[in-house]
Amino acid sequence: MNPSHAPTTAAALAVPRVWLIDAYRAGERSQLRALADALGWPYEVKQLSYRKSEFRTSLLRGSDLRGIRLQASSALEPPWPDLLLSAGMRNEPVCRWIRAQAGGATRIVHLGRPWARPRHFDLVITTPQYRLADHAHVLQNAATLHAVTPERLAEAARSWAPAFAHLPAARLGVILGGNSGPYTLGSGCATGLARRLNRIAAQRHAALLVSTSARTPAAAVRAFEREITVPWYLYRWRRNDADNPYLGILALADELVVTADSISMLSEAVATGKPVYMAALGGYGYPMRPGAETVVDFRPAALAYSWLMRVGPRRLSRDIRLVHRRLLDEGRVAWLGDAPPAAATRAPGDMQRAVARVRQLF
Repeated sequence: MNPSHAPTTAAALAVPRVWLIDAYRAGERSQLRALADALGWPYEVKQLSYRKSEFRTSLLRGSDLRGIRLQASSALEPPWPDLLLSAGMRNEPVCRWIRAQAGGATRIVHLGRPWARPRHFDLVITTPQYRLADHAHVLQNAATLHAVTPERLAEAARSWAPAFAHLPAARLGVILGGNSGPYTLGSGCATGLARRLNRIAAQRHAALLVSTSARTPAAAVRAFEREITVPWYLYRWRRNDADNPYLGILALADELVVTADSISMLSEAVATGKPVYMAALGGYGYPMRPGAETVVDFRPAALAYSWLMRVGPRRLSRDIRLVHRRLLDEGRVAWLGDAPPAAATRAPGDMQRAVARVRQLF
């Protein structure tokens, strides 16, 4: 290997050279950027164009670039990075290839669920839903990483206060997710949730600040909207919308209700330090909240996923109830209708733990 192409070590420089191999899912992209920003090191984002028909490299834990279109991707060339931040199965072979070009000196930090075994990474930052076994290279956080900070919330509060000024001062924020695994947010579930929120808001003389998300089905939004009788604000999610009020809702609501299908939205709500309530969705065979009556909206994919969880390999499915359980045990959330969470004002340390573990690699 040409010495000029070797990565610059942290011992030689005060700051490592960092590449962020961008994820192909929005939630993972935001987590990667949040971690990169929290580390405080300059970083370069590498965008990849994937060959969707190429699975051999990923399935066989390869170390090559066969899964990407080189001409349509960011340049992967020296000087090689000291640190790779990445997520997603398709990025794993690319990261291993880069490390090989660097003579093994590049460190790989993977977020979420890895396809290869943890020993192939320097660090895997994950959450309980993926059921990874304890390992020296695995950090099990309670919640996902995010960029919700007190500073960003304060800025959002200033920006969005005029838009909500006509509503009652007491406000309940509602974040709607969508279909996920064996769970379905359909018309029946949305109707039942809207009626519950009507009662709660009326009792508290509060308004509802509601945001949908990328996964919220249109039929569920229509059913929810038909039932609301209290003062409210509704935002319908749009891609790349500069006027998305999501952070404003987190900042200006007194309490937050989040459908429990989205671990990332739960994590962001918990970061506000406000009381957070999980709204259970109906599902097949794996109830979010055992013993509670929840409408189950039929969805063939949900039924198939429940069978996958029952008989398929564990690495092909996830169980988000494990995250619910940990958040409940730590007092960060409560189920909708229960008493407020015990530790609503305690700031979680998930990002701090992740940053510390990454820095320990150097």
